[in-house]
Amino acid sequence: MSRRERAKVTHWRIVRAAYTLFCAQGYAATTMAQIAEAAAVAVQTVYFGFHVKSALLSRAYDFAVMGEDEPVPPEMQPWYGAMAAESDVVRAMRHMVEGLGEITRRVTPLYLAARAAADGDPEAAKVIALHERWRADGYRRLLELLRRKAALRPGLTLKRATDLLLLFGGMDVYHALVVTQRWSHQEWVDWSASTLAHQLFGYVRSSRRRLPRGYV
Repeated sequence: MSRRERAKVTHWRIVRAAYTLFCAQGYAATTMAQIAEAAAVAVQTVYFGFHVKSALLSRAYDFAVMGEDEPVPPEMQPWYGAMAAESDVVRAMRHMVEGLGEITRRVTPLYLAARAAADGDPEAAKVIALHERWRADGYRRLLELLRRKAALRPGLTLKRATDLLLLFGGMDVYHALVVTQRWSHQEWVDWSASTLAHQLFGYVRSSRRRLPRGYV
């Protein structure tokens, strides 16, 4: 293994350790020394690679979005290709929700840990705001792809559709239904896919029938 490859492995081991600790005990309660210990590296290695804890928080978000095994961007993950190739918008949306659901499952505990610390930590708040902007940009691009397959519900703008996708596919709703109300992850997927098909494209939940024009 080359020096660069070893550095990459160490980098992701530190990020994985930070993600795990942030989710388990909270962002504010986690120290750089604890992360170093969990990653089996010297604390100086953590500081050299990331400098400040908020940089590790941002990288932990990347880790949650890109996956735990071999991190890859969402647009290179299998669900994205399946969604893009599917001509039927309802089935395409199902691929999207399944893919985003795995990301949301991983991001939610990190988001909640960071949000709990954000009021007293401006740097943590900045990280949340940055990644929420990126999430909004990514969701808007997904909708631009989906609306090539079918028009959005009459009267629904791309901006409003993005807002709805951010809400129904977001961490707060996921936490409320899966963690608080004890839904299974699959039940959340089923509900989200049908709700979004209805809200964004006007499909009746029990069928592929479009709602008539003018329906609110």
